[in-house]
Amino acid sequence: MEKLTVKSTEWNLAPFFLSNNDKNMIQQRKKIEKNNYDFINKWKSRKDYLLDPNILKEALDEYETLNRFYGTSGDEGFYFLLKSILDNNNPEIKAKLKKIGEFSDRIENDIQFFELNISKIPKNEQNKFLEFSNLNEYKHFLKKLFDTAKYLLSEPEEKILNLKSNTSYSNWVNMVNGFLSKEERMIFYENKKKKMINFSEIISLMDSKNKKVRDSAADAFNGIMEKNADCAEAEINSILENKKIDDELRKIERPDQVRHISDDIDSDIVDSLLECVSNKYYISKRYYKLKASLLGIKKLKYHERNLEYGKITKKYNYDSAINLVHDVFFKLDTEFSDILKDFKDNGRIDVYPKLGKTHGALCTHSLMNQPVYILLNHDDTLGSVLTIAHEMGHAINSTFMQKNVNSLNFETSLFTAEVASTFMEDFVLQEILCKADDELRLSILMMKLNSDISSIFRQVACYKFEWEMHLKFRKKGYLSKKDIGLIFLKHMKSYMGESVELNDGCENWWVYWGHIRQFFYVYSYASAVLISKSLQNTTKKDLKFILKFKEFLSSGGTKSQKDIFLKLGIDISDKLFWENGLKEVEELLNETERLAKKLKKI
Repeated sequence: MEKLTVKSTEWNLAPFFLSNNDKNMIQQRKKIEKNNYDFINKWKSRKDYLLDPNILKEALDEYETLNRFYGTSGDEGFYFLLKSILDNNNPEIKAKLKKIGEFSDRIENDIQFFELNISKIPKNEQNKFLEFSNLNEYKHFLKKLFDTAKYLLSEPEEKILNLKSNTSYSNWVNMVNGFLSKEERMIFYENKKKKMINFSEIISLMDSKNKKVRDSAADAFNGIMEKNADCAEAEINSILENKKIDDELRKIERPDQVRHISDDIDSDIVDSLLECVSNKYYISKRYYKLKASLLGIKKLKYHERNLEYGKITKKYNYDSAINLVHDVFFKLDTEFSDILKDFKDNGRIDVYPKLGKTHGALCTHSLMNQPVYILLNHDDTLGSVLTIAHEMGHAINSTFMQKNVNSLNFETSLFTAEVASTFMEDFVLQEILCKADDELRLSILMMKLNSDISSIFRQVACYKFEWEMHLKFRKKGYLSKKDIGLIFLKHMKSYMGESVELNDGCENWWVYWGHIRQFFYVYSYASAVLISKSLQNTTKKDLKFILKFKEFLSSGGTKSQKDIFLKLGIDISDKLFWENGLKEVEELLNETERLAKKLKKI
């Protein structure tokens, strides 16, 4: 197979604009404004589309085109979002993003009447639209609007909620994230000398095999968390209060219900998943006990819970990593490898850590006619290889949707989105695992278990932490950083057990956990891993199943999550499904313990 060559390691944003002050931005804004207000002026005072399915089809076709090519912020909004991800603290970019945000908010407020009006079509009239064959491509979009109608307010009230979202939520979250991203600390580095490093690098070095380095990084991280805890306390209380107000206005029954509605998933299914996982916390406790034993220590420190066991010493520079992932994708389906090559060749992957750059990794898209982008903070570890596969899974999912659905169905619920990413990631890991001897195999199995434990058990514990935090806030009215820390420690201990020491400083780790600001986001990691395991097993038995998997990648918002997976032979409403997935994790743990005993490691 031909070796890939890396042409670029930074995002190419030239398809949008050539600079932050490109004169084409003004012209594009005029086009966005004209097309949106042409639509608004045409349909604002009309009611016939709410009565006649043929007229609704005309209106939805125009709305789909508007969302496909323009949205409410066009290329400018996405361009400055990407720029802000690369440079969190640049005041010029912040100002530009705010201005295009205000422009977008105004249009969103003026155009929201359309979906609101459709959602209010009387129940006894809804089937007339849902059963109209010419509206089939919009059927699930309409059904979701009808299902959410009871939680929607009047148009003026919805406008107010939209207008306050920045000041009551986004500005707070962005403030804390910005403070963290610009932090730097002097720590002991791998060469035994002190070095000033940025926040993203500090996080990665807490997993260093060198105890002095990881402890130094952990001390720096704890110091950063403590420094920012007072600010984060004010932030988290403000966004909790904002959510409480919104939920009360909408008559939302439980704090996580908005997430479930947004993800098109029944709360009963999520509750079943949470119950199944929390009832098997003994699996994660056994894992941490095994890890401590293998490392020859009585207890792991909290920052050591992800510490790599064994000798996965091989370094994967970006060139070798991208080639490895490409080869695995090629074996699964050449369309997957072609998409990766397109991303690599066209500057759609930003690879290395930089000061001010968002830490971690992500895949992001906006309009259907715009390219998808991947952010990495590559550090040459095996984990970085898996991150490429993971984020490419998201990118492949988005690319398939761009080819196969309309713009009103161009979405992945969180429940669905992480399936593609974990699927791709695990096949890359299997490729590495199949070539390993027993010693390396034990190390990789421990790494895989660490990933599964973190994705399933840790995220469920985090979800339950969020749940209790929201409930206590609503009861008390305000939570101190100590209150939040105690809730956090309680739920982290619940899944880790006695083999992990919750040492001083751990109580503030909620400060940087961005997912809890997205409210009940984290259950999707657990569901995705367990669903992905099922899809992987089927693919290994019959590679032709990849065609069904590609249908899943292409589905977007065309069906409910339950129906999407039923088509693949999975009933996510069956509690036994989740139990079987957890049995696979336990079997992996059993295999790892047997191998450790065989090698006389425990």
